[in-house]
Amino acid sequence: MTDQVTRDLIVQWAKANDEIRAVLLTSTRAVPNAHVDVLSDYDVILIVRDIHPFVCDKTWLNDFGETLVVYWDAVYPDPTFGLECCGNVTQYSSGLKIDFTLWSVELFQKIVAAPTLPDELEAGYKVLLDKDDLTLAMQPPTFKAYWPKPPTLGAYQTHVNDFLSDAPYVAKCLRRGELLPLKWALDNDMKHVYLLKMLEWYVGVKSNWSIPVGSLGKGLKRLVPRDIWERLEQTYAGADVEDNWRALEATLALFRQVATEVGQPLGYAYPHDLHQRVTAYVEHVKQLESLE
Repeated sequence: MTDQVTRDLIVQWAKANDEIRAVLLTSTRAVPNAHVDVLSDYDVILIVRDIHPFVCDKTWLNDFGETLVVYWDAVYPDPTFGLECCGNVTQYSSGLKIDFTLWSVELFQKIVAAPTLPDELEAGYKVLLDKDDLTLAMQPPTFKAYWPKPPTLGAYQTHVNDFLSDAPYVAKCLRRGELLPLKWALDNDMKHVYLLKMLEWYVGVKSNWSIPVGSLGKGLKRLVPRDIWERLEQTYAGADVEDNWRALEATLALFRQVATEVGQPLGYAYPHDLHQRVTAYVEHVKQLESLE
């Protein structure tokens, strides 16, 4: 199914449902020059009279094909206006994937009247359908919502410190053979929380803060030098203890290099003394003869 055929299908379906008053397309498929491939999903906002009928009777999802698996949010209050909203992620057996967001007309009108758009619209949107001219007063997107922003000195220093504070814990987990907390701290905390953010800042520094990195590092491979990416790959390991010691050392070394290159043009000094003390402690734990 081509992109245009899918969009037409969504529009024709919405036209036939009187409860739906407008449809917006957001995210990758609404951003100019974004990388899109056959696996790219559709992020669709449905502006409806009342979200509850769509939540209570979910059979409408079948109008787009056989569902393979569906994730639903619980109904929750919008963080800015307090009105209820909801969403789901629907993977179809055909390969089509649509992330539906449900907003009431009342909520959408408040969003349109606000001085700034929420990030998901500021990042880019296209109006696929508008039965009541609800979108006429909408501000155009700037496409800059998720662009990286330079960290303050305090934020940079805290980020480095908190990254390094994880390393002793990882070392202890390795010595104790505690695989699950080890992987959580090394692969989630050290890499996805701290190294990934530093890599986003790295892209920002190198691009004059003009290129966004997708959520969870999507598109990062195309934005960093090949050697940085290859070194990032070396920060991953399986369950083998020795391989995870190597991965920890690789993570620490890569973070220091990237953080140093981020800090230099901003006038921020990387705390090499602290880094050396932490790596020395990690090595001490690794070389312990006994934990008794």
